[in-house]
Amino acid sequence: MPFDQQVDVENNARLRIPQRLGWVAIRNHFSVPTASREVGLVLPVGCGKSGLIAIAPYAVGARRALVIAPGTRIRGQLGADLRSNSATNFYQRFRILTDQDNFPETVIVESGRVNRDDIQNCDVAVANIQQIAGEENRWLDGLGADFFDLILVDEAHHNTATSWQQVKQRFPAAKIINFSATPSRSDGQLMEGEIIYSFPVLQAIEAGYVKRLSAKMLSPSELRYVDRTDGQERIIGIDEVRRLGETDAEFRRGIVMSDGTLSSIVDQTIGELQRLRRESGNNQLKIISSALNQAHCIQITEAFRARGLRAAYVHSRERADANERVFAQLENHQLDAIVQARMLGEGFDHPNLAVAMVGSIFANLSPFVQFVGRVMRAIDQGNPNSPLNRGVVVFHAGANVARRWNDFRQFSQADQAYFADLLPEAEEVNFVDGVADREPGGGISPVEILGESGVRAADMEPIGDPQAAALIRQLAELGVTPDQAAQELRRIRMPRQDVREARRASLNEYVQNEAGRILARLSLNPGGRNLDPRRRNRNIAWAISELQRRVNERVGGRSADRQNFSLAQIEAAHQGLPDVARQFEEDLRSGS
Repeated sequence: MPFDQQVDVENNARLRIPQRLGWVAIRNHFSVPTASREVGLVLPVGCGKSGLIAIAPYAVGARRALVIAPGTRIRGQLGADLRSNSATNFYQRFRILTDQDNFPETVIVESGRVNRDDIQNCDVAVANIQQIAGEENRWLDGLGADFFDLILVDEAHHNTATSWQQVKQRFPAAKIINFSATPSRSDGQLMEGEIIYSFPVLQAIEAGYVKRLSAKMLSPSELRYVDRTDGQERIIGIDEVRRLGETDAEFRRGIVMSDGTLSSIVDQTIGELQRLRRESGNNQLKIISSALNQAHCIQITEAFRARGLRAAYVHSRERADANERVFAQLENHQLDAIVQARMLGEGFDHPNLAVAMVGSIFANLSPFVQFVGRVMRAIDQGNPNSPLNRGVVVFHAGANVARRWNDFRQFSQADQAYFADLLPEAEEVNFVDGVADREPGGGISPVEILGESGVRAADMEPIGDPQAAALIRQLAELGVTPDQAAQELRRIRMPRQDVREARRASLNEYVQNEAGRILARLSLNPGGRNLDPRRRNRNIAWAISELQRRVNERVGGRSADRQNFSLAQIEAAHQGLPDVARQFEEDLRSGS
């Protein structure tokens, strides 16, 4: 068995600290006959979690291991680290094996690419959770209860879901090792398994494995909004903005979705990107933004484009090839900003992401850590003082993110004994008709924010930068608060041409989004051809084309001529789209 051989891990200077110490912790735990079956290890993003997964079977002398990834992208990355013929083979790159000819036989469980014989003769099988919980789990049929004696779960904060439990019950004697960047689940509870090792974020920063982090919170001196209780316009100060952000879910959504407050967040985010690019000399640094749903992705993308940035979004409702095009643009440095709704929270590796714009609501610490982790990967490895290793998080005081940031600061210094007391009470948010799973934050209507003034960007207590933290404390001792020391937000002036082009592009994306939602509500197969009278186009293509035609007709423009639409026509098209879509859906229902 390949996992019986000697390996160079414990004293291997090529490995990172948490890889060596995590491996020892696994070995020591399972060397005790009465040890618990399931354990957890917590490593920040960029600290070598994939490598630790690769060497973990040697710590327990496993016979055959199953590696479970949360998605196909991470499954491919883990498979590449484990396979003997891969250019990124972890064992070879870090000289782990004393016998370089005795690599474990690794199989990637991928539909159409794997068969029963491959699995029967493997030492490691790498699968994603959908293949275990869904219809693709037929590959498990016929495997004995003792086929795998070790289960390694990547991004294990998901592991309380029913789908994760199925595989544990299928192999009841297998040891289980959970790996995650946070010990908490998305519902605010701790992940399963005794945590036997953790590597605090602060140590990761000091070692130069991840970026030092700072945060900017936007605080308006005055904010105008419509009070839902009586429909009256109200003007409030920063203290009330924060209070409503902490207590009112509708207000939080209004903050991140209303044009006025969203503009403030976007302008500050772009300013931070420009500053980091200037100080580091790296013009390939980029922004990542979170969003509530697909329509919000389009709105934020448009805001970046109107300010001259190259921006695009990815979303689970988009076709796979469309998302892959955006990923390719990001990797080829053809984007300045990427927007997403919970799509890049795990395993996504692009170190040039440097500014995280919080455009969504984070009720618990775990998803916040996963999102912020996208800007934590160090560019200049092992150099904690490099200007390239800086990350910034931008958020609005009314979005209730300050609490998550402070939780994260505590988490960054926490050891395993602190995890039990780490998490705050979960925020109670009620979703309508199960929309939350499809559209994060759905079911809650946003409060209408009319505008804000005197917006200042206050520095929050940083993570991993002792000089900056000391300076903030000195100012506090002098009676100067971060709000008082904050810089007035510099608004970005948007040329009319850029606004028109951004509005035109987002109109097309909104139309596509509406067409998809209409087909879904009518239970019509997007790939069918029953809507097109000539049966030439698929339903989704025909619906988009018909909706585009009706929108153009409403504003007096010719089809396929939006390039020549005036800004007024495009604005009218945006305003009229809901009515046009509603009538289109009614016509489809009635068959007219």
